[in-house]
Amino acid sequence: MNNQMLLLGEKILKEKDTIAKKLHKDRMSGVEMTEIERSQAEKMETHIVQIRAEFIELFGEALLNHENKDEAMEKIEKWCKETGKYFFKLGVPLDEALKDAGYYRKYIWKELEETMMELEMPATEVIKVVYLIDPLLDHSIHCFSMAYVKFHQLTLENAKQAFLELSVPVVPLSKGVGILPLIGNIDTGRARLLMEETLKQSAHLKLSHLILDLSGVMIVDTMVADQLFKVIEALSLVGVKTIITGIRPEVAQTIVTLGINLNGIQVKANVYQAFEELHG
Repeated sequence: MNNQMLLLGEKILKEKDTIAKKLHKDRMSGVEMTEIERSQAEKMETHIVQIRAEFIELFGEALLNHENKDEAMEKIEKWCKETGKYFFKLGVPLDEALKDAGYYRKYIWKELEETMMELEMPATEVIKVVYLIDPLLDHSIHCFSMAYVKFHQLTLENAKQAFLELSVPVVPLSKGVGILPLIGNIDTGRARLLMEETLKQSAHLKLSHLILDLSGVMIVDTMVADQLFKVIEALSLVGVKTIITGIRPEVAQTIVTLGINLNGIQVKANVYQAFEELHG
């Protein structure tokens, strides 16, 4: 049996490029694409066929080293991580990418069946091959999906972080004076970044006064109010005086209802009034 397993592995390794090309041709024939998309796919064809051949090669190696299944699993995991990231960057949807699994199963088993028939392998030995190959194929689907989702989540987190950073813009108005116009809701993530970015940008711009404009903030609850007070307190510790402007009537009503104390905090109706007082 060992010799037959070795022969199966050698046959897969020998035919990996041919199998990959046939598989790729069959796979692409079932994909609907525009002329532009098909042109782009053709440019990447050589590289993608190579990726497919590398994956098929892993099964040939698994057969050659069939007593060390864990090593085969590790190699497949590594391939899936790299390929999951690659296909995600190409913009291929996960459900479309996972359709490849059926084609790999079809073509790998087609080659194995032909060779096993030539070798006249007994049923008991064929089953052992099944127990080796199928779990590896199933494991590859799981690993590829996990890798793809991981990079998708990472991209979303990076996009969110970039958005949050843009949502805390301290704009210089004049020497020593800047304005932070807040727009929209302030959640926990944005509140944390608000503290970090405001202190960092105020120091960078060498501000002595910061106008905190709330005209774009529709809702103020205890969490938002508490965070704003923390920002004001932190700014005062580094020598920056804060003036709050643009409190909307509905927000003012909420502040009163919540019993939030604004004593000791400079409040002006709008940015113009605050700027006039600073330069009066």
